[in-house]
Formats: sequence, structure tokens, C-alpha cells
Amino acid sequence: MGLFRKRAQTKNEKANKEIIKMVNVWGEQYYKWDGKLYNSDIVRSCLRPKVKAVGKLVGKHIRDSTQGLKVNPDANIRFLFSEPNPYMTGQQFQEKVATQLCLNNNAFILIIRDENGKPMQLYPIPCDFCETKYDNDELYLKFQFRNGKIRIFPYTDVIHLRQDFNDHDIFGSSPAEALKGMMEVVGTIDQGVIKAIKNSGLIRWLLTFSSSMRSEDIKSYVKDFVDNYMSVDSDTWGAAGVDAKATATRIEPKDYVPNALQTKETIKRIYSFFNTNEKIVQSIWTEDEWNSYYEAEIEPLAVQLGQVYSVKLFTRKERGCGNRIVFDASNLQCASLRSKLELLVMVDRGAMTPNEWRETLNMAPVEGGDKPIRRLDTEVVNLIETMLGKMNGENYIAVTDMVKQLLKTAERKREDETQDKHPGSDDPERLQMVL
Repeated sequence: MGLFRKRAQTKNEKANKEIIKMVNVWGEQYYKWDGKLYNSDIVRSCLRPKVKAVGKLVGKHIRDSTQGLKVNPDANIRFLFSEPNPYMTGQQFQEKVATQLCLNNNAFILIIRDENGKPMQLYPIPCDFCETKYDNDELYLKFQFRNGKIRIFPYTDVIHLRQDFNDHDIFGSSPAEALKGMMEVVGTIDQGVIKAIKNSGLIRWLLTFSSSMRSEDIKSYVKDFVDNYMSVDSDTWGAAGVDAKATATRIEPKDYVPNALQTKETIKRIYSFFNTNEKIVQSIWTEDEWNSYYEAEIEPLAVQLGQVYSVKLFTRKERGCGNRIVFDASNLQCASLRSKLELLVMVDRGAMTPNEWRETLNMAPVEGGDKPIRRLDTEVVNLIETMLGKMNGENYIAVTDMVKQLLKTAERKREDETQDKHPGSDDPERLQMVL
């Protein structure tokens, strides 16, 4: 019986079995749809608002350490957002990636690193086929491009964006199956309209002859009828006459035209699939409608971009030191002019810098506008108490003068606001009484 003992498993075989139990992605594949989806004007109109909004997202490198918070401290990372590669700007790059994500629920970005492992360039990967591969327990992605070439990249060098993340452990579910039926309906409706228009101009008159005639005589008679009575250049255009040998009958076209309500319902279903509506597509939304669309579609993608970029561009140690990537957008760009002007109160209280407020108005920044400002009458309540607590025998004169100045400034501001609230405050006699 010793001849039939089980062979001892090697270390690699044990590891492979563990991977098979934990990860069910062996042989898993992802196929891109054949591209016809983007040829639809309805689908492209659904994608365009989201793609344009994602293109306006601003990527920032944040370093929050014990030395304080810094924005874009590394020039190389900052250039990745504005100039990801020699052929695209940051806005073009983000639009292309967003388009691939919307069409396929998967988008891939290749990271090109230098000899030290620092990311230097980013390239979108427009593949037709992608497959997972494992080598020594490390995940690789095998891409096949339209020209037939195949490239394999480690998953650590690929920024992978995905949505509808359900069936697979690596890839997002393709929208092909969900959209196939609706796209066939739209295609059938479009083809029906085209055929109806073509058929309406084929045969308009039927000439019935009372006696037997040769085929060449019939063609000659019909040609004369058309030239004499149906041609604009004919002297008798608009009136027709036939002899006893033939009878002219007008044929009314009765082609099937799809119901307008059915067409609208199908388009509405496609809008719902892409989480949009007619107002967003046609850019006739209100401020609140765009905010709802932004929170539902743009903001989740901005969060995913920031998290995936952070993991792939920084090591675990660098992330532990407070390095991260965020993608933010001035959602106030879509606000009404009245709402933007009301934000001036936030500038007075230091919640916004002057340049941030000017950005909402599509105005260029000004020198010194990145520093927050605060009106003296909006200082913190315990400022005077803090100053009095620090008063001693050496600085009591300076502190007293500063407190007096603060109180005078606050009183002057209150008087100005009181005068503005009462009509007739510009009257010299009334102004003298107030003073």
C-alpha cells in the first residue's frame, strides 16, 4: 500500500490552491462592446455632460503632515494632472478616461515610472480585450488593442476605474447586455423612419391600360406621361390628361411610422440608465437640478479617482505620511449670479479666499488673493479676553491701545450698518444728529 501514498504538495501548489479558494478570477475576461454604442446620438448626448464635467475636475496633491497642510508640494505629481503625457492635456486626458468608463464600466490608465519608481507619465489604455493573468501570485492584465497587438502590464502599474462592480472580482460589469434591447429598439425605429421616407417617394401614380401593349410601348407611354405632367419644366405641369387607352390612379403612401410616445419612452429609459434627463442633456437645468446630477454622477467618480490615484501613485509609507490625491470641482460654477454674490459674506469671514470667490465668477486671480481675510468686527469672541489674559506689566500699554482700537472699529462698523438700514441716512442734518 505504500506505493499509492499521496505525493507531498510543494509550497507553490499550496499557494495556488489558496488563491483558487479566495479569488475566483482565473480565466476571467472582459470584452468591450463593438463600438456601435458610441455611434448613437442618444448615448453620446447622455455621456457628454458627465464627460465634460469630469474634464473640469482639478487634481491636487495634498500632504497633511506634522509640518502642516501643503497643496501640490511635488512638482512631478502636479505635472501629471496638467500634462499627463506629451499628447494630451489634463482636461483631454480626463475626458477620454471618463468616456471609456461610461461606455464599458471599465477604464485603464498606464503609469510610466522612472528608474526610481516615481510616476512620470500617464496614458489611457483603449483596449478591445482584457484578461487577468497571475505570475507568482502577482496579478497582471493582458490587453489586446485594435491593431492586434498584445501587451501585459502588472496591475500595480495600472490605474483601474470601474463602475457597476458586481459580477467580477476585478472588472466592472459591461453595460452591453442591459442596453442591447433598448439600442435595438432605437435602431429599428430609426430604420423604420428612413424606409418610410424612401418608400413615400417611390411610386405615386399607376397607369392602367385597357388593352394589351408591348412592354416597350408601356415604358414609352409612362415616360411621356412623366415628362409632360410630372416634370417642373413641362408646360403642362400640375395638370394631366390621358386617353381611353389608360386610366391614371394616384397612390397614397401608407408606410408605418413609429408612435412618438413609444420613441420618447425608449429614450427616457436610456436616460435613466445613464442617470440623466432631458434637462441635463440639453443644458436647460436649474441650479438645484445640476447639483442633484453632480452629487449622483460626478462626485462619486471624483472620490474614486482620488482614492485610486492615491493608492497607485504613492507607496504605503508615503500615504502614511499624509500624501493623498483629491479631485475637486468648483460646483459653485453652476450657481446663479445671485448665489455667487452672496458668497462675499464667506470671504469677509475668512471661509473663502478672494481668489476662490473670483474663480466662481470666472475671473482671474489677483496678487495676494490666496490669503484669507476677516473683517475686524467678525473676529472671534474671545479675542479681547485672550489679549487681556496675556497682559503683563511690560506690554499693558500696547495691549490696551489695541483693545481700544478694536472696540472703536467694531463700533464704527455697527454705526455704518445702522445708517444703511434707515432711509434718509444721507441727509446732512440727520447724519449730524447721529454723530
